[in-house]
Amino acid sequence: MATMATPSTQVVIPKPCISASHRISQSSIAHFGNETKGTSWRKLGSSSLMSSIQSFSKTYHCKPLKFERCAIKAVSRESDKQPLPGLPIDLRGKRAFIAGVADDNGYGWAIAKSLAAAGAEILVGTWVPALNIFENSLRRGKFDESRVLPDGSLMEITKIYPLDAVYDCPEDVPEDVKTNKRYAGSANWTVKEAAESVKQDFGTIDILVHSLANGPEVSKPLLETSRNGYLAAVSASSYSFVSLLKHFLPIMNPGGATISLTYIASEKIIPGYGGGMSSAKAALESDTQVLAFEAGRKHNVRVNTISAGPLRSRAAKAIGFIDMMIDYSLENAPLQKELTADEVGNAAAFLSSPLASAITGAVVYVDNGLNAMGVGVDSPVFKDLDIPKAQKS
Repeated sequence: MATMATPSTQVVIPKPCISASHRISQSSIAHFGNETKGTSWRKLGSSSLMSSIQSFSKTYHCKPLKFERCAIKAVSRESDKQPLPGLPIDLRGKRAFIAGVADDNGYGWAIAKSLAAAGAEILVGTWVPALNIFENSLRRGKFDESRVLPDGSLMEITKIYPLDAVYDCPEDVPEDVKTNKRYAGSANWTVKEAAESVKQDFGTIDILVHSLANGPEVSKPLLETSRNGYLAAVSASSYSFVSLLKHFLPIMNPGGATISLTYIASEKIIPGYGGGMSSAKAALESDTQVLAFEAGRKHNVRVNTISAGPLRSRAAKAIGFIDMMIDYSLENAPLQKELTADEVGNAAAFLSSPLASAITGAVVYVDNGLNAMGVGVDSPVFKDLDIPKAQKS
């Protein structure tokens, strides 16, 4: 059995030599879910205009949606301090800790890529049982295609820390967990120990990202959820954010930013999203406001959460109906396109940057506008209405 990595393990993947033509072909491809998609370093914009006073019984003529590449530029050399053109997202000299990255398939990975593209140094906290597989996959180049940044270079992860955010400090860890073979060989993996290790290794950080959620009974309706299942969902998915801030705020530089990930089930009914997960997301959003006040007053650190739309990630597949949620969004959201992880990553880069210096305590929706809809327009009851469809560009 492979030995589990310790907190001192440092994973820095050297950048390969890539020709100009090879860079172009690689930088246009990223893997998320089971499909290969073009990287979406694009502005979230639409040229569609529609009068708010016209009746739905009329025919609307929508202009084609046009998307342009975003102006985020990857800066891999710390010595390169030349000013960027326009209004850039510039995170050079900043250090980010992203909790909850275990593969190249979810929002946590996409956020790490966007922060790296803007010049930030990346540290990662990975769930202990998944740590060995994640590190080996990085070393073997399994994620190389997903690591390609807009300039053709590869995202580098300076260091990976074992982390189980369900436990705040060593005293909280039950004996049966300590002796579990999946945790054997991994020391210093509670939230407090992870923060202390980062402080010892790097001193401070500027950005903290919470990309953690787990509900052991997520497939059960709320009425069938046990007390233990409900509390486990809240512990892993919402209190873990409180714990991260509690232990990492003391090592965050003033003006820093923290971000978590939430879901519209916190405020609207999503049948099938059970096990107390909807309650956990509601708690996370409420905590975001309180933490924004406390962290802002005490540490001058901003606290926001991104309400992301459905993504065909490995974690989402555990719910069992992610494909239906994506299809529903495609039919009903104002922007009729599939959401990509990069779009959430770009929003996180903006919220982490000085461009968002006055934004805190906010729930930022990155879901193609689905949160704004009061009804599902694909319902048969609307079959007689001439509802516009997005034109193919």
